[in-house]
Amino acid sequence: QVQLVESGGGLVQPGGSLGLSCAASGSIFRITAMGWYRQAPGKQRELVARITSSGSTNYADSVKGRFTASRDNAKNTVDLQMNSLEPEDTAVYYCNADVLTTWYASYARDYWGQGTQVTVSS
Repeated sequence: QVQLVESGGGLVQPGGSLGLSCAASGSIFRITAMGWYRQAPGKQRELVARITSSGSTNYADSVKGRFTASRDNAKNTVDLQMNSLEPEDTAVYYCNADVLTTWYASYARDYWGQGTQVTVSS
């Protein structure tokens, strides 16, 4: 079993900054990709940022230039630095990891954190 534990989040004013962190633990051989998704009330969950094991990063168009994702492969962690936050960034943010649980696993399994609330409001 694999657990993803998120930290950070909270309330911030528009234009402010906030950081999120996620640590994966458990039966991990290798994490192929790790990143962040978010879900606003009444909307579908959407990709925010995703980093592959080679370091290739994909961002949602709405956060490019404002958010920066970083990953530590040795520690199985992923961080999200959010700057210039807007009310539209208000959502529950979820950490996600695609995990090979053994060296002989033929495919990576998808794991999610419990989510952390980010609210951007004055």
